[in-house]
Amino acid sequence: MKIVVSGGGTGGHIYPALALIRTISKQYPATEFLYIGTERGLEANIIRKENIPFAPIHITGFKRSLSFENVKTIYRFIKGVRDSKKLLKKFKPDAVIGTGGYVCGPVLYAAAKMNIPTVIHEQNSVPGLTNKFLSRYVDKVATCFEQVGQHFPQNKVILTGNPRASEVVAAKKIGALQSFGLKEHVPTALIFGGSRGAKAINEAVINSLSHLAKKPYQVLYVTGEIHYENVSKEAELLGKFDNITIVPFIHNMQEILPSVQVVVGRAGATSIAEISALGLPSILIPSPYVTNNHQEKNAEVLVNKGAAFMLLEKELTSKRLVETLDAVLLDDAKRKKMSEASKELGMRDASIRLFHVIEELVQNK
Repeated sequence: MKIVVSGGGTGGHIYPALALIRTISKQYPATEFLYIGTERGLEANIIRKENIPFAPIHITGFKRSLSFENVKTIYRFIKGVRDSKKLLKKFKPDAVIGTGGYVCGPVLYAAAKMNIPTVIHEQNSVPGLTNKFLSRYVDKVATCFEQVGQHFPQNKVILTGNPRASEVVAAKKIGALQSFGLKEHVPTALIFGGSRGAKAINEAVINSLSHLAKKPYQVLYVTGEIHYENVSKEAELLGKFDNITIVPFIHNMQEILPSVQVVVGRAGATSIAEISALGLPSILIPSPYVTNNHQEKNAEVLVNKGAAFMLLEKELTSKRLVETLDAVLLDDAKRKKMSEASKELGMRDASIRLFHVIEELVQNK
């Protein structure tokens, strides 16, 4: 089978696509892939480093306010459709899947018009503009949250989960915490604010360090590379903490997650997929700077199931952070209950589910 994958802009669109490609390649080695993205997005470097065939098109997203740029975007979309059709005619895919981001617009639209089986994958609990537009033309809409299905044609929606979940389940590394100077059998909190870090989370954690140093649990604290130097300087003024390790970034996050007992961080779709796949309790601090406030809505799904606590950034203080960490890490019964609730939401076989959707469409075409 030959599959075109498209998705870009942010890691939240790219890593699920990459996880899908890896899983399918492992299960069905004869499958051929072509990834269509943009040179400006993160996907250009990430996909090429994985030695996956990559073809770029030029496209930009629509502004949500009236802007002359939107006229240019319409022109780029039309050209993007023409360029996509050329790539699709040359590669001759059996199916095309889009994992989000504006680059999917012309690619999936072109594929649908060429009568190629098409699937879009919506990771969040609130649909993106591109996916809402494409849902009128594609064959299937794969989702990760049940409630997002109401925004799409009901006959097209199928709940598959996030492919990223499939990867993280099998990735545990022995001695992962020891490599960060922490103990393997002590309850551990992983605190991070995304790949670039989050200023508000960093401020709350810095103000909590002296309190956390006295706890019977330990903390692996990821600052984000741009914040690391300043955070390290402030931490040094407070002294040395045997149960706290501060790092700028973790490249092998999928190997670390299975070794921790609670995750503190943002509520992006990929993070939630990883957390729930492993059955981890979480303390979610949604980013208030995302479209349609979708991270808060993502977090609410876990909170309503009893799998997470939510702290809004505007209400985040060191006192509330420490109290919430204590509520999870110092109460074994509570932590176990949250873990079970989290695991119920997890969909560990998401990549295979998604491939079966593609496979069925190809067979029925």
